[in-house]
Amino acid sequence: MPVLDDLLGEGDFLLNLSVNVSSLALIAYCQARGVLYPDTCLEPWAGGYTERKKTPAERTNCALRETALSLRSAGPGQATAVITHGANPGLVSHLLKQALLDLAQISQPPSEAQSPAPGNRKGWARLAQTLGIRVVHIAERDTQVGAQRKALGAFVNTWSVEGFHGEGCQPAELGWGSHERHFPADGRRHTEGCRAAIYLDRPGARTQVCSWTPLAGPQQAFLITHGESISIADYLTLGDPDQTDYRPTVHYAYHPCDDAVLSLHELAGRNWRLQAQRRLLRDDIVSGTDALGVLLMGHAGGAYGYGSCLTIEQARASAEFNSATTLQVTAAVMAGVVWAMQHPKQGLTEPEDMPFAEVLALCRPYLGEVVGVFSDWTPLDGRGALFSEPLDRDDPWQFVNFRVF
Repeated sequence: MPVLDDLLGEGDFLLNLSVNVSSLALIAYCQARGVLYPDTCLEPWAGGYTERKKTPAERTNCALRETALSLRSAGPGQATAVITHGANPGLVSHLLKQALLDLAQISQPPSEAQSPAPGNRKGWARLAQTLGIRVVHIAERDTQVGAQRKALGAFVNTWSVEGFHGEGCQPAELGWGSHERHFPADGRRHTEGCRAAIYLDRPGARTQVCSWTPLAGPQQAFLITHGESISIADYLTLGDPDQTDYRPTVHYAYHPCDDAVLSLHELAGRNWRLQAQRRLLRDDIVSGTDALGVLLMGHAGGAYGYGSCLTIEQARASAEFNSATTLQVTAAVMAGVVWAMQHPKQGLTEPEDMPFAEVLALCRPYLGEVVGVFSDWTPLDGRGALFSEPLDRDDPWQFVNFRVF
């Protein structure tokens, strides 16, 4: 780190938006020097996501998170390090809390619906349990289209190609709910740490699930590993980690832009060797929306989707040179920086530890239309005799029903 020594001192910022640079190394460096630190995800050194010498468990986001949390100081006054605070992970954890309050206001008696927001993680977990939340999808649909379509041998995306390739090649991960009764045949448990999540012995870019968004309705999406799948599941756990009283199943359900979907299919055909040509869609986007939010399922209302629907036109009007995708991330980064400046001695901080209302107030001007929509959709809709998938028709909210085989 000698390059940084002459650039950073106590009270300065190191804003980490890089790929292939170890977040853990940068966090440790900043903590030792009293430097404020925000990032959008936990990254290993180059090749860490696909390193053959590492076991699948060692390549998971769960393992990265546990190592990062171990850097927390036991004493007061540690410089603030806001970790994993982009759009997702990050913004979606604040959207989740607002969605829980929306459901509480709608479903509970008026006397209870006006009660204040929970003040700690146990209170939020108890609220989710009381509401009957069994599954949480971080559901995203990106419909942005560039003037030039994908060419053979090119990977096209609306955000980092290298970043998407890295996380897509990691094992699929999900927070494992206390209601689940069909453990996946390719599922694996962690023996250490919070034990709120499991991983599958297959890459996320090759694992698909049924999901739903207010923008597109039903969709098949990729179960890409993301930090929020673990941190939210951990945050909403009640009871012993091995014998939980309550925990919802939590995972990302991502339908990227159409050219990125084609890029993933080509990538799989290349045995996951990244294409030589890489193109980031931004200035040449001609139309489209990025709908990103949380989908809460299992409660009395069925399914409730809450989040940002941001068009490319709205993004450009709010902040020039952005796409809908980059602005959702940038807004959350800005909010994380502001909060760190206001709270410079909070130590290692995850999105769930932050005041959701303050963060959302900072982000809302850049999120386009923020909508909350109820749906009667379930993953069993339309899956009749033509499908031979192993389904549990007695309980639509089992993971086996969401997974596409």
